[in-house]
Formats: sequence, structure tokens, C-alpha cells
Amino acid sequence: MKIDARTSLYGIMGKPLGHTLSPAVHNAAFASCGINAVYLAFETLHPPGCREAARALPIKGLSVTIPYKSRILGHLDSVEATAAEIGAVNTVANRGGALHGFNTDAGAALKALEGRMDLERTSCLLLGAGGAARAVGFALRGRCAEITIANRTGDRAAELAGALGCRWTPLPDAAGVRAGLVINTTPVGMHPETGRSPVPVKALEYASVVMDIIYRPRRTALLNLAERVGCVTIAGEEMFLNQAAAQFSIWTGLEAPVLEMKTAFDQAVGGIK
Repeated sequence: MKIDARTSLYGIMGKPLGHTLSPAVHNAAFASCGINAVYLAFETLHPPGCREAARALPIKGLSVTIPYKSRILGHLDSVEATAAEIGAVNTVANRGGALHGFNTDAGAALKALEGRMDLERTSCLLLGAGGAARAVGFALRGRCAEITIANRTGDRAAELAGALGCRWTPLPDAAGVRAGLVINTTPVGMHPETGRSPVPVKALEYASVVMDIIYRPRRTALLNLAERVGCVTIAGEEMFLNQAAAQFSIWTGLEAPVLEMKTAFDQAVGGIK
């Protein structure tokens, strides 16, 4: 990669970012399409500072991750309708100094689930109530027969359940929910604490499909439990690559080189010790 005065700057903002493979995937996409750009990780505790930096440098695009997907809404010039309804942004595009927010998580989650099961006949247990949970919940609202939110913090679960028109339960009580689809949007089980599952195996008793949005490690403790009891499992890399491809298209107007992005992901995972 040649970096010069015309190199465009992109990146991901959040904390922590030690686990992220977004730079590997997006830099491979830029290289594949011959785009003079570089994508970096911006670990920060100060999102307003990122906003000003994006305008000043300028940074042409940002991915947004934990814990800023909902917090960033008030720091943008505009938010597209889907992201505004969800209440979470995972993608920012800088267009002439104006920062526009988008959500590619919702479509990415739905794409990962399509063809795996009949959602209209399925009840869903959604673990978590953060920005990713909001995206997944809104994607499934009206598609699943029933959704139950399970979260450690009751007020956040109640707020999301109210927005989705569904019920909620404390996370320790998730094992009492009968759900054919279980989706984890919490960070429990993410590198480096890879041995933990957000729920015990009893919570999977009625599940036929279990999805974890964590992509590092590829096989989380939750997915290992699910596989052990015969569930179809969906690893986090599917949603991750789907949302990254959509981000690339928003930023560049081009179709994403999905194969090259997947190859970069595989190589990055293979190089992790």
C-alpha cells in the first residue's frame, strides 16, 4: 500500500478495540478496488473529540462499536431513518464536512438468518440491550412470532422492550424462556475472556438456531454449547462481514469485494495467537 498526501483516512471508534479485525477487512477491500485509502483503529473515551477530528483531518468514514453506537447519535449532523428508528449508528460517512449516520447491523443480522429458519413461526431470545441488540431487535420486529429481551441491566432491557413492543426478563432468568432462536449481542465470551457463555445450556433447551455476533473467537463458548445440544449455529463473522460490506458501499458507492474481505478475515484470524 502506497500512502501519500492523497490517501483517504477511515477508521473505527470504540473502546476496547484490541479484538477488532475491521482494519484488516477494510484495508483489503480498499486495496482490492485500487482505492488510495487506509483504515485505522481509534480507541477513544471521547466521542465528541472523534467528531471534531473527523471534520478537521478529514476522516471520510467511521465504523462505530461498543460503547458508542447509541451515544453517538447526538454528535452527528444527520441520521438516516432506519438508524434513527433503531436508535443506534454503526457507520458514519463524512460528506463535505457533514457527518451522516447509518446502521448496517440490522440488515447484516437479517441476512445471516435468512434461509436458516422460518422466522414467522419462531420466538427469539435476544441477549443484551445495547446498540447491537437494538439493531437485531428492530430487524426481527414484525418478522419473529415473539421476541424476549434478556439483559443484566433491567432499565435498559425495559426501554428496548418498550421500543420493540415485546417483553423482557433479567439475564439470570433467560433459561426460563422458550425460544427457538437465541441471539447473543453481549460481549460475554469475546476475546480475551473466551471461556464464558452469557447463558447456561438450559437456556438453549428449546432452541433450534443459536447465533452469536461475537466474531473473535470464531467459535464462542455459547456456540460450542449450542452445537453440543444439536442446534444450528451462526458465527459472528457472518454478520460482521455483511455489515462491513454495507459500510464499504456507503463510503465508496461501489459494490464491496466480499470474497477479498472474507479472505482477509480468515488470514487475520489465522494469525491471532
